[in-house]
Amino acid sequence: MVKLETILAAAVDSGIDLLVLPDACLGGYLSDLRRPDPDELPPPLRADGPELAAISAMAGAMTVCIGYTELHEGRRYNAAACVTGDGVLGSHRKVHQPAGEFLAYSAGDSFSAFDTPVGRMGMLIDYDKTFPEAARTLALDGARIIAALSAWPANVTDRTERLPQDRQSRLFDLYDSARAAENQVVLVSSNQTGVQGGLRFLGQAKVVGPGGDVLARTGTKGGMAVAEVDVDTEVDRARRVLRHLDERRVDTYRNLLDEKEG
Repeated sequence: MVKLETILAAAVDSGIDLLVLPDACLGGYLSDLRRPDPDELPPPLRADGPELAAISAMAGAMTVCIGYTELHEGRRYNAAACVTGDGVLGSHRKVHQPAGEFLAYSAGDSFSAFDTPVGRMGMLIDYDKTFPEAARTLALDGARIIAALSAWPANVTDRTERLPQDRQSRLFDLYDSARAAENQVVLVSSNQTGVQGGLRFLGQAKVVGPGGDVLARTGTKGGMAVAEVDVDTEVDRARRVLRHLDERRVDTYRNLLDEKEG
């Protein structure tokens, strides 16, 4: 919590309007994605508990997205909350679970946008952004900003010496730009860094414009990607001629909801 206090204080002093912290920022993530140890799971926190209340108090007028393990009705969720000094504005429980994550967390079941001082936005948690339908659902719900919070590791089966050459490193960047461009939204992507157990996290935080262009980014070490963006102006400009959300042909996507057809 001390490190978070330092980060939030620096962001407030710098005049940051939106701060997107990584997945599992409160309490940590799993040390083994394939076979998580049930005795070493991150501590579960309540959405109305003192930890998020403390983040809210530190945020003040700034909008902050942060990941944690949520405890709700006896179940654990990989979750994210979006807060200001006024409290929780929106929340998300990770829907898509890679490898053995289902052994540690229950899965969420929805994607919803919500209003914030910086505009209408929605959240994804790491593996969620692999699926185009997730970000598209948020955009169709009016989100102009998508916060993608991650604890995204390097490849666990085919390791490379240098992180920038890792397959997951390439995919992480690809998904960030693709999800922003196909929905014509601003995407703010955060990620853990360093090593926890058998996982080596990629970093590569970034701000992506609605054309898929990376406006600011970090490397593999801890840092903050900062960009000044007029969200409405940039999104409106991207949608001036080509309007992806309006020009969909839903009638042709016959297998989208019923995978048994065809």
